[in-house]
Amino acid sequence: MNWKRIVLGGLVAGLIINMSQGALHEGVLKDTWSTSMQALGMTGEFSGGQIAVFNIMGFLTGIALVWLYAAVRPRYGAGPKTAMCSGTTVWFLAYALPTIGQIAMDMWPFSALITVIIWGLVEMIVAGLVGCWLYREQDQGI
Repeated sequence: MNWKRIVLGGLVAGLIINMSQGALHEGVLKDTWSTSMQALGMTGEFSGGQIAVFNIMGFLTGIALVWLYAAVRPRYGAGPKTAMCSGTTVWFLAYALPTIGQIAMDMWPFSALITVIIWGLVEMIVAGLVGCWLYREQDQGI
């Protein structure tokens, strides 16, 4: 595996994930989260520290996605289909399953969590296509 390309593609995928998550949570769902957080006795705003943790998680998720692509590429072949399968796998493990657990806890609005799941699927496919496109087994210069 080419670790330089895994990290490079993963950071680009992570940037896409972080930008997308920012648009979702600070834009589309901002009022929903604020109201829900206040109902739980929280401030209703994400702190700088929370945002930093979420951004680090986004970059690590992107790196994991490209690593998975590099790992399965010998068996499934290089290309967009394998990138989308890798993105969908990471989405299922990192987004769908944890969010289904949150739905079962009934702490957050159902419609917001469904939005998170659907948005996340599109996000991970796009991040997978772009991040995995940068992966090469051999470096011919970056």
